[in-house]
Amino acid sequence: MMGNILVTGASGFIGSFIVEEALRRKYAVWAGVRSTSSRRYLKEEGIQFMELDFAHPEVLHAQLSEYKKVYHKFDYIVHCAGVTKCIDKREFEEVNYLQTKTFVDTLISLEMVPKQFIFVSTLSVFGPVREKFYTPICDADAPLPNTAYGLSKLKAERYVQDMPDFPYVIYRPTGVYGPRESDYYLMAKSIRQHMDFSVGYRRQDLTFVYVKDIVQAIFLGIEKNVRRKSYFLTDGQVYQSRAFSDLIQKELGNPFVIHLKCPLIVLKVISLLAEFVATRLGRSSTLNSDKYKIMKQRNWQCDITSTVEELGYVPQYDLEKGVRETIAWYKDEGWL
Repeated sequence: MMGNILVTGASGFIGSFIVEEALRRKYAVWAGVRSTSSRRYLKEEGIQFMELDFAHPEVLHAQLSEYKKVYHKFDYIVHCAGVTKCIDKREFEEVNYLQTKTFVDTLISLEMVPKQFIFVSTLSVFGPVREKFYTPICDADAPLPNTAYGLSKLKAERYVQDMPDFPYVIYRPTGVYGPRESDYYLMAKSIRQHMDFSVGYRRQDLTFVYVKDIVQAIFLGIEKNVRRKSYFLTDGQVYQSRAFSDLIQKELGNPFVIHLKCPLIVLKVISLLAEFVATRLGRSSTLNSDKYKIMKQRNWQCDITSTVEELGYVPQYDLEKGVRETIAWYKDEGWL
């Protein structure tokens, strides 16, 4: 065995792929889930499940204590648990920041700090910077998150960074796509119905990263034994606004698609209305005021030089290859 690894948020999109790769690499894998979590993508033999209640510190303390009695501590922890959309924006703060803080504090109090605490963050912690000249965002830039989601992730980052000698490794992926992902699926579904929407008339530079390349980077970081480092993740390319939708259209074999540009003011109104209706119905909405700010951002370039040089990271998927594999999966699973 390569060691014990805990993946929180294991039932989620990114987490489930990390679990699969950890099993392939012969780790003893613990899938951190909630009692209500779906285990649809966690059916491989060898997965050990661990219910973790980050919302209640006393319960979390007891759950981790039980593990410690038998196994001492985890060698590696990949913290994927979090929310990307919610009914009340205060939930971002509660889940992405405060529950991460609780988790870290509990590990320290139980003397269960791992060799690496890997935190899956987001490029959104930086917000709309470098938009005037469209140059890559870099680690030295001052973060200016303009969304509740980005701010909550930034606060979690800063908490682990400010903890003396805490062995964090932070990954900041840009737009993540791949099989099992549901938001980009909505774009594919719309294009299958002959409609495609883009936002704004000003140039927009986009970056993407395929989910399996995130997984690759995480295990490279483990192999290199890096500590107290942060890394951006993209496929190394920069795309214009229609690149993703054009590739979806190609893979669907759909020759007729109406491409509509939505003015930002119209998108803002629609986003606020969707958020209002969803809140009244007690649901989260894919389109909301936070999502509007993300879609409004014009520059998503970021510098992955340190990721390449320090980890030996070489993206295996450009957008064309990644979209081809993703659409094939959607078709095989009956999503499209």
